[in-house]
Amino acid sequence: MRVLLQRVSEASVEVRGREVARIGAGLLLFVGVHEEDSREEVDWMAKKIADLRIFEDKTGKFNLSLKSIEGQVLLVSQFTLYGDTRRGRRPSFTLAAPPEHAEPLCALLAAKLREEGFHVEEGIFGARMRVALINDGPVTLLLDHNSRT
Repeated sequence: MRVLLQRVSEASVEVRGREVARIGAGLLLFVGVHEEDSREEVDWMAKKIADLRIFEDKTGKFNLSLKSIEGQVLLVSQFTLYGDTRRGRRPSFTLAAPPEHAEPLCALLAAKLREEGFHVEEGIFGARMRVALINDGPVTLLLDHNSRT
């Protein structure tokens, strides 16, 4: 599982001209699911996201977590995070999980984050979405289950 995480002051998702999700301060998560991902990766990712200290304290240091600031989460599925561009000019997405595998794991990640106490909004899985955000910092990180060691 890969999550491109952006610290935002606000973010929203629109589908077919209609807003389907909006958050205030917190994290926008673009979530890519690998074909071999399981609940184990979801559990690890939820804990990592909840506890990652990327919000500034009064001295300007990254000492606060999403929990500390009582931030919100907007989760958007994005299979293109597993795009392989090493060969040719068109990305290959063979490592991305098929929708029937990816959708339940994205939903599970949202549920796990809700269990952590966060307000979680979601885009619509598989839809063409327009994502608007104000990146705060900017702060953007790539979390990858393969980099857990």
